[in-house]
Amino acid sequence: MTENTRSLRNILLYKCLFALTIWNHVSLSVENELFTSVSNNFQQDGLVKNVKSLSLLHTNSCQSKDNFDWVVIQNTTECLSLSEITNDNVKKLIALLTNLRQGSRLQNLTLTNVSVDWSALIEIFQTVWHSSIEYFNMNSVTQLSDIDSYDFDYSGTSMKALTMKKVLITDMYFSQNDLYKIFADMNIAALTIAESEMIHMLCPSSNSPFRYLNFLKNDLTDLLFHKCEKLIQLETLILQRNKFESLHKVSVMTSHMKSLKYLDMSNNLLSHNAADMQCQWAESLTELDLSSNQLMDAVFECLPVNIKKLSLQNNQITSVPKGMTELKSLEELNLASNRLADLPGCSGFTSLELLNTEMNLILTPSANFFQSCPRVRELQAGHNPFKCSCELQDFIRLERQSGGKLFGWPVAYVCEYPEDLRGTQLKDFHLTELACNTMLLLVTALLLTLVLVAVVAFLCIYLDVPWYMRMTWQWTQTKRRAWHNHPEERETILQFHAFISYSERDSLWVKNELIPNLEKGEGCVKLCQHERNFIPGKTIVENIIDCIEKSYKSIFVLSPNFVQSEWCHYELYFAHHKLFSENSNSLILILLEPIVPHIIPARYHKLKALMAKRTYLEWPKERNKRALFWANLRAAININLPTRCEETD
Repeated sequence: MTENTRSLRNILLYKCLFALTIWNHVSLSVENELFTSVSNNFQQDGLVKNVKSLSLLHTNSCQSKDNFDWVVIQNTTECLSLSEITNDNVKKLIALLTNLRQGSRLQNLTLTNVSVDWSALIEIFQTVWHSSIEYFNMNSVTQLSDIDSYDFDYSGTSMKALTMKKVLITDMYFSQNDLYKIFADMNIAALTIAESEMIHMLCPSSNSPFRYLNFLKNDLTDLLFHKCEKLIQLETLILQRNKFESLHKVSVMTSHMKSLKYLDMSNNLLSHNAADMQCQWAESLTELDLSSNQLMDAVFECLPVNIKKLSLQNNQITSVPKGMTELKSLEELNLASNRLADLPGCSGFTSLELLNTEMNLILTPSANFFQSCPRVRELQAGHNPFKCSCELQDFIRLERQSGGKLFGWPVAYVCEYPEDLRGTQLKDFHLTELACNTMLLLVTALLLTLVLVAVVAFLCIYLDVPWYMRMTWQWTQTKRRAWHNHPEERETILQFHAFISYSERDSLWVKNELIPNLEKGEGCVKLCQHERNFIPGKTIVENIIDCIEKSYKSIFVLSPNFVQSEWCHYELYFAHHKLFSENSNSLILILLEPIVPHIIPARYHKLKALMAKRTYLEWPKERNKRALFWANLRAAININLPTRCEETD
């Protein structure tokens, strides 16, 4: 079968299929047989893509879509998808489309991988324009030859929407009017030219019926539609992923679009300088997407006054200026992925209902947000680097009172600082009232300080701490003077076996009993007594320290009289100091008379401690026990005694 004969047979079979749809009594087997024949022949010609079924039932398989950018994915009598269109088979395609006049059921046509000359491309458009097709999609289109001027006939069309994606123009030198005028003057409701590196688009020659324009991912600049007043019916304009730079020029571009409601300028290079002229937006504009640009705080001086939905996501905004123009109609505001340090107030957005501030730099959100924004029903503030501190406690309490207005709670609200709380959900972070109430903390600290001062003062008075401090100072000063004034005494030479400390009221016992029995008995002991061994000219404290340091031992004669003596207390203190400083066992306690504990002054706590911890010798009243007493005392002194006693001065 020749190529022309096979093409003619395919067309006739296709017409037969259309005719069969009006006959309800035609058997399904006949329909299937006809379809098989047609599909096999179309597949041989390389036109039909993924042929699976061709339903001849009366069904509306192509549903109405709000988004005109819709690609047909299956072949039916209403929707047809063809691929691999070249100069070799384009005539067959045009012959097929020529038969699809008004009244045919085919409404949706998709052509994929189209590589034809300019004249063939124009002929495809012109044929489709006068067919029953309403929605025409072209993907991956390559124009091969030079672009020439063409007088396109737009009359008598059923077309509503044209979508072209990934268009490649191989002609490097052509008149822009020859190319763009074809599309600018199309009398359809929706036009999409996406991912095609398009650098310009003309303003329509007359008032355009365009209601939807989508120029996604091209190379369009601020020159687009400059002073264009013909797009008076345009409602939706998508200019995402282009090369626009001036927000002011974009606003001027829209000022002539009297019906514009939605504008998408995301992923461009937009910025705005406060010194720029006043922006001129279309008054009808209610939804604006300015996300992923280079906008800063000054953008709030260039916004449509009637805007209801505004996206400023992923810019460089640090705050919302308080003196900005009030946007009374704004209901939804997206400020995610900026540089905000706090939640913005609603002084400029009195009708705000939804706010998104996720992924900013908010450490501690304002706790009075919902008070300044009473109409907000949803706040998205998660995924910020929250600092879990006292200031954040108020915001956490705010969540409990908001009635579920925080979107993403609690998963999206996690502590970032301090380090030890990183990863903790805000709902699990708690601090006491004392830790967060500064006034309460100050009052508590003051009371504790007063109590501590009172306790320390009481202990100082009760334990006579000033007295001990004074004694320590005197001992230190005495040692320092001795060091500087008497260098020959820096190395102390022990001269006495024991220093005797006693009360003057007990001096008779010391002189009549203690001294004679130790010094004049067998194996005499050389004792240091203040009455005979203190050096005139020295202070009493210096003499006490000097005698204690020149004696092996210190004997304390304890009695009720002893505890009442101030000087006895000095001597006990210095001897006790030597005990600890030299780590020696130099103290000998003799209990001359019983001492009732309660008569010992509080400052004599050292004496109480010594009597409780150390063994002391008690003076016996019975004479027959005194020999043992002296023997024990001599043993306690434990000194190599001389063979005979020398005369004591």
